[in-house]
Amino acid sequence: RRRARRAPRAALPPFPGGGNTGGVRLLEWGGALLPQGPLVSATKAAWRTAWETLMRELAPQDAAGSYARPEASFSGEVEATPGARFPAAGRYALYVGNACPWCHRVALAAALRGVPQQSLQLVHATDDPERASRGGWVFEAPEPHFNARDLREVYDELTPGGYLGRCTAPLLVDLDRRRAVSNDSAGIVRSLRHLPSTTRVELHPPHLRSACDAWCVKIQKGVNAAVYRVGFATSQAAHDAASVELYAALDAVEAQLASTRFVAGNSVSEADVFLLPTILRYDIAYAGLFKCSGRSIRAMPNLSGWLNEMMALPGVKATFDANSARTSYYNLFPLNPSGIVPFGPTAQELDAEWSRLCDARAALGGGEPTLWMGTAEGKTAHDGAEASSP
Repeated sequence: RRRARRAPRAALPPFPGGGNTGGVRLLEWGGALLPQGPLVSATKAAWRTAWETLMRELAPQDAAGSYARPEASFSGEVEATPGARFPAAGRYALYVGNACPWCHRVALAAALRGVPQQSLQLVHATDDPERASRGGWVFEAPEPHFNARDLREVYDELTPGGYLGRCTAPLLVDLDRRRAVSNDSAGIVRSLRHLPSTTRVELHPPHLRSACDAWCVKIQKGVNAAVYRVGFATSQAAHDAASVELYAALDAVEAQLASTRFVAGNSVSEADVFLLPTILRYDIAYAGLFKCSGRSIRAMPNLSGWLNEMMALPGVKATFDANSARTSYYNLFPLNPSGIVPFGPTAQELDAEWSRLCDARAALGGGEPTLWMGTAEGKTAHDGAEASSP
């Protein structure tokens, strides 16, 4: 006897709205075979495993799920002393990318000091890991010193037998000796103290040195690196611990700026140079993408006023492209697989915000110059005003 033919399974009804789609509607089709709970749990576990693997490639992790920033592979410094390994009279190239706050730090110091091109040539890289052979930095055209297509090729040219390791920017290169000087941004800022300056601006003046050095250490760990530990954490405990440290450091800076015009005192110093790149990126990237939402720079009046004053300094605005930085961050695949970049604030809106200068902040300066100038002999004139340490 012929078996009766099984009736076809009824098609799922279309979603209201005609063209709207609910994907393959796996939960509805598979509900009779596999309960929803195990299906959702298995999918989340698989996604979590894939995400953790990608995060470890993007940002090395310790056993507790906290981002462990690798040490710099080159840590030389330019010095003004006779017989220095990297002399102040040399010719140097500085490889930077706009999206990176560590690159922004050194570009900012170079701009404020007005280091001439014959001493320091800036080479700009684009953040594009799909085109880079290792790391993320590529050149839109072969760069002028090594004819390299990406930063990895520069590292290879500077390393006999080829370079093994992370190809990071910024990178300071001695062009005369064709040697890497440093890929540590703090060390590069110190190196820039000794290169020629067309502006004679001193970012490490004698009367602020102690406070400046103390604030640089605090800002580097508690602000610059802390936003990455918050955003790159792969465990809740690691995220929470980094958040506590970050918010405490931001609160300390906000309190400091209630009594001084700039971070270390009443003139711009390296402490301000360390802080500015992170603050510029905070509300447009870190607060959302890195989950640093416990603070908002717009809600901190002293930091906001300080930010506007910094952006009004000669040459500073030209060192930052907000749209490029925001796009680069939101294209970090493990953090934002969709690749969708928030719309705004626009460059025009940010420019209008930065233009709101506060007379009360200028009054904090007590008549001291915003930018401290060295004398023609390289010394700094000062009347003995006090600095303020954390």
